Amino acid sequence: MSEGEQKLVDTAGDYLYAIKDGEPLPEANWRSCRVILTNERLVLSTNGGKQAIPYSNIRLLDDDSVLPAEHRDATATPLRIGSNVILVDAQQLDSFEVEFCRAALHDEVILARHPAKVGGVVQDEATWSKSRFRLDDETIVLGLPGNETVSFPIEDVGTIDTAQRQVMGEQRTVVEVEHTDEDERSVETHFSGTDWHTDSLEEVLAAAIEKRENDHELSEMESQVLMALYSGVSPFEMSGFVGIDVEEVEEIYQRLLETGAVDKVRERTEVSLNAHGRNLASEAMNER
Repeated sequence: MSEGEQKLVDTAGDYLYAIKDGEPLPEANWRSCRVILTNERLVLSTNGGKQAIPYSNIRLLDDDSVLPAEHRDATATPLRIGSNVILVDAQQLDSFEVEFCRAALHDEVILARHPAKVGGVVQDEATWSKSRFRLDDETIVLGLPGNETVSFPIEDVGTIDTAQRQVMGEQRTVVEVEHTDEDERSVETHFSGTDWHTDSLEEVLAAAIEKRENDHELSEMESQVLMALYSGVSPFEMSGFVGIDVEEVEEIYQRLLETGAVDKVRERTEVSLNAHGRNLASEAMNER
């Protein structure tokens, strides 16, 4: 590896050329390999040698209809490399696609605006700047100009949205990420850059949100309680606000604790919304 290059993933896997030099290869065979992801490149290593491919040359394939029929809807991840498409299967990983995006984003310089919103209020003084992006131990770390550092854990991300906006004089995709800051305020950090940056970031964060979701179907009253908490209603005032008795409120808090939508602050009555809860509350509001 080159100086400064870091190995981030090293696992067993298989790969196959589904398209080579623009031509589909329906009869291609799988080859066993080591799949290595560094902060600079993907490496597919076999007994006969290795292929080291810089991330700048790779794109996730967003339309598998170009693949031979037998390779469509496969569990393997299709990667476009020039006029070639390689399928990579690393079954020991929960999602090779997510790990690939994480590795490709590591130490990248992307555009960030922080905080773009505080408590839902747009911060006009916040400007776009180049920032060093890192994902260390499930924590996003942004190196901003002036030696300022902003960090927050992925598990604290409540909602993500994408929009087309003017960024530094160009129309770009913006990923709007809601989380809490060191003062426990709900804030938004906005990210942009190349399409590859925003696609990868959205993939990583969406996977994190999906991972913590479960099959619990919120009742109407649970949704009302979540939305009230999201709007700033004190847990102690909840009974009067939603019109039910205190015992029923506490039963709802207990179900929300089991769902993972709130965190316990004190033994009785007081809870606080976490990222999962903010996401559920936001979805409930959007449905009304």
